[in-house]
Amino acid sequence: MLKSSEALYEEDDLQLAEQALAANLKLIEGLLKNDPVNESLLLMAAQGYAGYALGFIEDENPERARVFYLRARDYAMRELRKNERFRKAENQDLPAYQNALATMNKNNVAALFWAGFAWAGYANLSLHDPAALIALPKIQLLMDRMQELDPQFFYAAVYLYQGSVYGMKPPIMGGDPKKALEFFEKNLQVTQGKFLLTYVYLAQYYAAKILDEEKFDRYLDVVMQTPLEVLPEAKLLNQIAKKKAQRLMNSKDELF
Repeated sequence: MLKSSEALYEEDDLQLAEQALAANLKLIEGLLKNDPVNESLLLMAAQGYAGYALGFIEDENPERARVFYLRARDYAMRELRKNERFRKAENQDLPAYQNALATMNKNNVAALFWAGFAWAGYANLSLHDPAALIALPKIQLLMDRMQELDPQFFYAAVYLYQGSVYGMKPPIMGGDPKKALEFFEKNLQVTQGKFLLTYVYLAQYYAAKILDEEKFDRYLDVVMQTPLEVLPEAKLLNQIAKKKAQRLMNSKDELF
């Protein structure tokens, strides 16, 4: 199964990858029916549904993506709930929740990341839903703890989350384009600029927010001009970045 996941990330045909991922997800869920506490299966389901929503669904069908992001979050949460303190604190106040997260260690990094990433994806598509927005402080605590433990996990994507948060929020709610840029640049440093989704996030959550068309165009041009072979083990993710970059280019007039 792990080798299958590696092969999927090396695929650069989006249609083939989408079909394969959908089939793999149902296989994983079938295996979980017989082994519902299997850590590897839970994390593969969380990562798979989060990636499926991000790469293939959210731009075309946000409502459907919300369902898949929640499914991803819930699989990761099933793994995190094996920690008794976290399980008890999950519905308590923020200090109790934060104290429980402090008991997590590096073995929990993947579950923390996919829970937070998927939950954030759901919240980002649910800005009309007060119930979803209430969860934002807990999402932030999840990602903060994960960053403390291993900020380089999965192409240092936690920095993309942090940068996006600072980029999306208005200043009155703590938004800060300069801090957003700092986090995106941390990701570029770790990934040596080879993880192309970073430039997509820079364009969307930094350049567009400060109304800098030159930077917006430059970031997206990097995505479109960089060959997929720059990161062979993540060609699928970089191909998704190219698709998202093209979409942003097509909607530039709406952003500026």
